[in-house]
Amino acid sequence: MAQTKISIVNTSNDTIKKFEADRFLTNHNSFEFNNIDDAKDSPLAQQLFYLPFVKKVYIASNFIAIERYNIVEWKDVEQEVAQQIEDYLSKDGIVVSEDAIKPKAAVTVYAESTPNPGVLKFVCNKVLVPALFEFKSIEDAKPSPLATALFQFPFVKNIYMEKNFISITKFDIVEWEDITLQLREFLKSYIEDGKTILNDDAPKQLEKTEDAIEQKFEALDDTSKNIINILEEYIKPAVESDGGNIEFISYDDTTKKVEVLLQGACSGCPSSTFTLKNGIESMLKEMLKDNTITVNAING
Repeated sequence: MAQTKISIVNTSNDTIKKFEADRFLTNHNSFEFNNIDDAKDSPLAQQLFYLPFVKKVYIASNFIAIERYNIVEWKDVEQEVAQQIEDYLSKDGIVVSEDAIKPKAAVTVYAESTPNPGVLKFVCNKVLVPALFEFKSIEDAKPSPLATALFQFPFVKNIYMEKNFISITKFDIVEWEDITLQLREFLKSYIEDGKTILNDDAPKQLEKTEDAIEQKFEALDDTSKNIINILEEYIKPAVESDGGNIEFISYDDTTKKVEVLLQGACSGCPSSTFTLKNGIESMLKEMLKDNTITVNAING
């Protein structure tokens, strides 16, 4: 019996609250239930409809979203609901039955070039993973059946997954024009068939749950927190659009040295390494008002 942790997440609609689990719940399928009869294929949703204020239940990947009637405020009941969901999931309760009608959603996958000629970004029209994951070998890839399957291709060197895209680094033995269609079709079929992308316990196993990330952040000194916030706001969106990521490793207050890890398309490209290092260094010097800061960019 695995303990499941539920986090309460606000949404832009104050009648809807998200209850996010630290594991996947539906193998990437999405379900919407409007009443208890509608929820016949989801024992969890049926249980939630016994709460008189529940108007609608939406279950997808790693969260349950609930819309309430106006007879209560979320602040008065959200902890109770989170606990109920947590207890249910921790007892291995069925989220959605195998008999549920699962219309196959149209999946599109397209390839985008990146600044790194050795890396191609494959973008999907649905969310694939709840956080970023990088796998450098088939041994690394055990928590991800999809990454394990991709490493069966002899030309796949590295796999980086984030949100709705997968960046693949190839060995130099082949050209992209010879393998792009093959990879795109493989990914499209794999996702359409509802096959497992990440094992349920992968976020917990790899310390990628929201709680683990937050605890790691809170343990840092104030300057390190500021550096992470600057990277998140000003650097990451740009490199993410190029199929990569910048991850903070450390800051030494004595030497004023910042170490960051380059992942996905940012890794292994000499020009992008140099450009990113100088760009990050200049931004940190300006925003932290400290000209002695230096950045060491490590290729992942």
